[in-house]
Amino acid sequence: MANYSVADLKALREKTGAGMLDVKKALEEAGGDSAKAEEIIRVKGLKGIGKREGRAASDGLVAATVVPLASGDGEVGVLVEINSETDFVAKSGPFLALADRVLAAAVASGAADADALVAADTDGTTVQGAVDEVQATLGEKVVVRRVTRVAGEHVDVYLHKVNKDLPPQVGVLVATDAAGASVARDIATHIAAYSPTYLSRDEVPEEVVASERHIAEETARNEGKPEAALPKIVEGRLVGYFKENVLLDQAFAKDPKKSVQQVLAEVGGSVTGFARYRVGA
Repeated sequence: MANYSVADLKALREKTGAGMLDVKKALEEAGGDSAKAEEIIRVKGLKGIGKREGRAASDGLVAATVVPLASGDGEVGVLVEINSETDFVAKSGPFLALADRVLAAAVASGAADADALVAADTDGTTVQGAVDEVQATLGEKVVVRRVTRVAGEHVDVYLHKVNKDLPPQVGVLVATDAAGASVARDIATHIAAYSPTYLSRDEVPEEVVASERHIAEETARNEGKPEAALPKIVEGRLVGYFKENVLLDQAFAKDPKKSVQQVLAEVGGSVTGFARYRVGA
């Protein structure tokens, strides 16, 4: 009897991009443990391209703005995602007007999560009340999915349209010190395209690093690499992981010969925080 559900199978397939049969075998080998099954898939080289910009779980839009901090010491960027069932609704007037109200409520309330945001006031009702009104008008489910706030000396925002006929579906906030402000916009654009997970290597959890080391070592052994060469191979692949997932280590989009860290060093600046949303991701 299978010790995993159809939902487990579907979730792991969507996460890894591997074939259905490969996912099933991995889950069986892992005794139903999804995390272990994912590791098996990666070690065997079955994982597909994980970051597919074209894939979305739902439609909708992202909206963002930057305002001065109440203390007057810097800025804060606010980014929200609002989902709809279809792109037809996502580009409709009522939905776009709702997005403006939700973003304004997020700024005014200081809401740090979706639950707080839907409970916030907007023109005498709650955000959820406004959402319910739009749902009734459009006849389609509408959800305020998430909200993020990023503060710093300087905050830049970048919104990207995946389809020119639709509202933005990728949104980025990036905070820098004053010196980094001159390259903040370019870095925000880079983040939209390259989707880093962490700002610096120091932010990568120890358990993630340990897992990547293990996967790199087991993969190298499966490839028949000599035992004596494993430490160097593992470190090299770990560096490759950092270059793919850590913002400061990534090759800069506008000049791949430089890392993002090098671009910042040239202006004497630093990035202090960032956030990236992709509708449905």
